Amino acid sequence: MTLWSFWSCFLLAFIQLFPIHIKLAARAEISFPRLEKRFHPMEVTSPTGHTIRKSAGIKVSLKVNDRNEVLHRSETDGPARPKYKQEVKNETLLTNGSTGNNSKNLKIPDKKCDNISTAEIETPEATFSVGERKKRSVGVSYSGNVDRSITGEARRSVRTVHGASNFRSESRRTGEESRGSNPKQSEPHLDTSTFALSGDSTHNQAMVHWSGQNSSVILILTKLYDLTMGTVTESSLWRSADYGSTYTKLNDKVTSRTVLSYLYVCPTNKQKILMLSDPEVESAVLISSDEGASFEKFPINFNVLSLLFHPAQENWILAYSHDYKLYSSMDFGKKWQLVHENVMPGRFYWAVMGLDRESDVVHIETRIAKGRAQYVKCRAQRCTEGDRQYLFPGHVDTNSLVVQDEYVFTQVTKSGRASYFVSYMRESFRQMKLPKYCLPKDMHIISTDEKQVFAAVQEWNQNNTYSLYISDSPGVYFILSLENLRTSRGPAGNLLVDFYKVEGINGMYLANKIVDNHIKTFITYNKGQTWALLPAPTTDVSGKNLHCILPFCSLHLHLEMSENPYTSGPITSKKSVPGIIVATGNIGNELSSTNLGMFITSDAGNSWRQIFDEEYNIWFLDNGGALLAVLHAAMPIRQLWISLDEGKKWDRHSFSLVPLYVDGVLMEPESDNHIITFFGHFSHRSEWQLIKIDYKGLFSRRCMDGDYQTWSLHNKEQQCVMGEKQKYMKRRPGNRCMLAQDYSRIYSSEPCTCNAYDFECDYGWERQADGKCSPAFWFNPNGVAKSCSSSQSFLNSTGYRKVLSNNCKEEGRNVYSPKRVACQPKPPQGLHLSTSHGELSAAIGSNVTFMIHLDNGESPSTSIQLDFGDGIKITYSNLSRTDDGIKHIYRKTGIYRVIATAENNLGSDSSALFLHITSPVDRVYLSAPIVAIREKAANLTAVVWPSHTRTLTFFWWFENSSEPIITLEGSISHMFLREGENKVTVQVACGSSVLEDSKVITVKEYFRSLLLSFSPALDEHNPDIPEWREDIGRVVRTALSQVSGVSESQLMVSLYPGLPTTAELFMLSDEQMSSEHKKRSEEALDTISDIFVTALNQGLVHFELKANIHIVVSMTQQTLAPLVDSNSIHSGPAMLMLISVVFVGIAAFFIYKFKRKIPWIHVETEDRHEKDPEVISTVGQNDAMCKVKLSEFPSQKELMEKELEGRSRGGFGRNMERIVTREFPNCTNV
Repeated sequence: MTLWSFWSCFLLAFIQLFPIHIKLAARAEISFPRLEKRFHPMEVTSPTGHTIRKSAGIKVSLKVNDRNEVLHRSETDGPARPKYKQEVKNETLLTNGSTGNNSKNLKIPDKKCDNISTAEIETPEATFSVGERKKRSVGVSYSGNVDRSITGEARRSVRTVHGASNFRSESRRTGEESRGSNPKQSEPHLDTSTFALSGDSTHNQAMVHWSGQNSSVILILTKLYDLTMGTVTESSLWRSADYGSTYTKLNDKVTSRTVLSYLYVCPTNKQKILMLSDPEVESAVLISSDEGASFEKFPINFNVLSLLFHPAQENWILAYSHDYKLYSSMDFGKKWQLVHENVMPGRFYWAVMGLDRESDVVHIETRIAKGRAQYVKCRAQRCTEGDRQYLFPGHVDTNSLVVQDEYVFTQVTKSGRASYFVSYMRESFRQMKLPKYCLPKDMHIISTDEKQVFAAVQEWNQNNTYSLYISDSPGVYFILSLENLRTSRGPAGNLLVDFYKVEGINGMYLANKIVDNHIKTFITYNKGQTWALLPAPTTDVSGKNLHCILPFCSLHLHLEMSENPYTSGPITSKKSVPGIIVATGNIGNELSSTNLGMFITSDAGNSWRQIFDEEYNIWFLDNGGALLAVLHAAMPIRQLWISLDEGKKWDRHSFSLVPLYVDGVLMEPESDNHIITFFGHFSHRSEWQLIKIDYKGLFSRRCMDGDYQTWSLHNKEQQCVMGEKQKYMKRRPGNRCMLAQDYSRIYSSEPCTCNAYDFECDYGWERQADGKCSPAFWFNPNGVAKSCSSSQSFLNSTGYRKVLSNNCKEEGRNVYSPKRVACQPKPPQGLHLSTSHGELSAAIGSNVTFMIHLDNGESPSTSIQLDFGDGIKITYSNLSRTDDGIKHIYRKTGIYRVIATAENNLGSDSSALFLHITSPVDRVYLSAPIVAIREKAANLTAVVWPSHTRTLTFFWWFENSSEPIITLEGSISHMFLREGENKVTVQVACGSSVLEDSKVITVKEYFRSLLLSFSPALDEHNPDIPEWREDIGRVVRTALSQVSGVSESQLMVSLYPGLPTTAELFMLSDEQMSSEHKKRSEEALDTISDIFVTALNQGLVHFELKANIHIVVSMTQQTLAPLVDSNSIHSGPAMLMLISVVFVGIAAFFIYKFKRKIPWIHVETEDRHEKDPEVISTVGQNDAMCKVKLSEFPSQKELMEKELEGRSRGGFGRNMERIVTREFPNCTNV
């Protein structure tokens, strides 16, 4: 016995004298957000150990007092025994998976509790690959596996009995020794036991699974992963049936020559285990139905990259192979069947129960060409070509399909601009509507909780930040919640957004926003309607007063996801303890990565306390009733801290005699067994140590009714949060009683009367400084299309929509809710005709599907006629019959004018498209004057972008012409004979591609025009796209009309492309004035022109772009206008006029020779890829202005050549800074 004790003490002394410090670093990423129950491997890599310092079979029993002194214990005390009777109800599962998705397309968030985390931990240089994690707010539900190995029946057990200490005050934290007498059985204590995994010391990776669900089984798979070969060369499987007190090696049960690579657990039946052998040795699966007690091997003919278990059927599995093939098994992996080839990684999903009709439906994204894919829906065992459904009309972008909850998302990019589509409740796809000038470059789905979509959107003018947008229930209409969210990219290129949902409190979120290049933490209590900075604690951890005054100083928190599933992460909250948040952060004017401390709130963020001045990992124990803190450090530790009073006091306990390099902590978050497991190493030469801790000894009894107290949720002084007054129950701080897992957290709830902030601004409306919602400048609330039947009604928006899940009660006259308005009979307006693929060409003999959409009108009473242009017409009695499209097959090649007509007893509307058979479509832009003179030739130019080297054919359609004018040049001169609006359509054919563009030209006998400029603030909000210019032109036209009293029908405003923003105002003659009063009409135009010159010079014309952005319109100078003189008598004034024309002709010649200096000939920008090139040259008529013939100006073709030359020289891409200059020539009146 003496010799035995001597060698034991010698061994402990050797470890303490010669430790080799290992610096553990964990790097992780979320490669897939939540994709249902997709499993990926959890791998923990140990330090490289070559020698085993402790042999198997040695038992050491020790006692430790509260001063961490070793107390002798006789051999008769018996072996360590578990002291719990509770059942494990939840699993901790970490399983296999696939590589992360590096695309910039739609991403989805982590979501349900049964999601699986994947990681790799390597020591000393640890590396994590976290695939799918559960939402960070609900303590991670890993079904997990740690590891390291043991030999045969080796049982080395070290028991540290009843280490205990007294509670410590908040001011006395880490580093201080506990004071107090030796522990007694009635005092708080921990029961610990240590098991060393010996015998497989060369194994450098491990996977751990805690079965849970009334089971005490833990499985550990240890592996030797050869970094040079990239394969697993050795493996061992261990099993514990007593919560980890002892383990048994199972290699003989799975055949000793089999090398195991991954371990999977069925999420709906934790007794079913599936293991993969290493494909370099053999391709097989090993299946167990008794929690690993026995296994059966089945060979497979493909290499598994990832598995996806069905959410309800325990035997149904999808397997993804390395060669992009998807397989299915309906008997838990015994037999496999090919589902589909060319499947994109991670873009396959099981049916969502209650939404998909058949439970064995699979949603798949299949690659068909570079950058193009298809959304395919079929059944897992019946997915032949005839059984497949293509639910999205056309192709989608690769890596864009997301199926989550009630939603299906996808993305389509055309002409460099991405459009996003959503299907809600498996209905038809609809385009997602963001504010008009958001112009997203990238979008990521953050959450789909509570039948609402949270999305991070990178707008056209953002580079390193994203904005938070929130949708309505169908996920179609989005509004802005918070700008400039802090984001970063993981090692695999995946987006990480600093946005956190607080568990247990409805509508409460935290986000980090960049403000003036400083990162600050904001909080909202009403789902993003209002955001506020976090108040800092009044004192620091030592009790000293802090002078941190809002808004100059505040508390800032790190909101990143936990990189390691075995650590708590920088922020933690729990549904079972609403109102308590623990996070890593700092106090100051911005978020920092230095001087970090730990902070806690017990009242849902209204006040905060500092609990540590170092970084700790903190977990909730006992269903949230206790807190466990472990120092986050590279040094070895042997103590942990526990608090039973929401972090006000901490009780220090020793869990190991020898300081341990902690690799992680494993626990069952929702179980009642009160067991946690530490795993790590004493030194880099030692085997892995598994320390089981039973903390039931901290509690004296079960909690009774008198052990609880209530607290009221509030937002500063506001007692109503999300429309109700809520009271919650929690255990009285300091009570040493165990919480019941099912006790009610909510004590009472009382609805409040609705106010403005219970509503968010509806789509197209923006919240102003006074808190009211008003229409955005681009939105016309009276022009919103409504479709309903006669004698029915619809809800007309007041500019507000109620926040989803808000429970306020509307009383009296409610000014926020939509008003029910009776449907008024309307003629059809806004008829749109397109093909299902959005293309204007098709192969001969193919089935072309035409889609018809009516913006405004009564669908049931409106008939639709479609003329296919080949002599065949079809009529439908109402629009609803065309929802699925109208199919037609063309038997001959050619160009077909397809006309759709909508008609009811109040009116009609029509739309046409020109369909090219066998000629696919490309891209073209039509440059044309906005106003032209009747019977005067106007130059039209078609600009193809990007340029083509092959011959182009141009088809010009004017108004209702039945035959086009065909040219081989991109320019044409055309004389308009009819006054009014004339529509011009040009189509460009190049080989098999066709593209078209249209413009409406107003034709008049005469007109006047002025050049306009704007306040510089407008340039900062100019995305330089045609739609924006049209909307601003409409706003300016309205402002001009209001100032002058001139009808808007006589005014046209056209904005030029590029910066600075300029425009041209056209003043047209009154249509009601007869042609016989031409002279009087011209004089009226001169008078109107003088009025506008005066108003513009005095700054009377202005408009508000958005809140606090006021734009003033001013005049640059008068534009050139040709002279029109119908008098043929050569009078004296005419001769003078002729001489003037000669001089001006000479001037025009010089202008032509030096046309590079003329701004409208050469407008140069450095931002080309994402905007349509526009060059608009317009001329007016004014006797008092310069007299220049149109023929003396350079041709439109020459203008466009210079434009293209300038564009190619200037480069393309919105990422380049836009530098644009424009000069206007002086005009000398003759």
